[in-house]
Amino acid sequence: MDVTAELAKPIARELLQSNIPARLAYDGLDGEPRVIPIGFWWDGEHLVMATVPKSAKVAALRRNPRVAITIDRMDPWPPRVLLIRGTARLELVDGVPDAYIEASRKVTPAEVFESWEQGVRALYEQMVVITISPDWAKLLDFETTLPKAVEDLLAEHQARA
Repeated sequence: MDVTAELAKPIARELLQSNIPARLAYDGLDGEPRVIPIGFWWDGEHLVMATVPKSAKVAALRRNPRVAITIDRMDPWPPRVLLIRGTARLELVDGVPDAYIEASRKVTPAEVFESWEQGVRALYEQMVVITISPDWAKLLDFETTLPKAVEDLLAEHQARA
């Protein structure tokens, strides 16, 4: 699969640039799966997120950097789903990274953004930047692409008909 081509499709780009949070799945330190909504910034090659250095996800991703992500919307019909798998790279940085501000700009109302940004910059002395390098991606637009199991079922049904 050509990951770059999949992520360059117009619907994939729309989802990557939307204000929809990513749902980030990873293995917790206890070995149990976790999934969290998280704001992100798409830089054209990577999904970039930032968080508190002492967050549970930072410790878990240091131990196992493999992740899965979905960015999806159900309305308007048909659903649009972008599935991504990849590896997280973590970097401790001073202050608040620009990618965090840009990701937050997508979801924070304009009328409160300036005061929100001032509060964030005053609060965080350091953050951990999480950079996800996709190595697999699939766009489900429910018009030209469907989940594999549904595609297989349709093929079986058509073969019998």
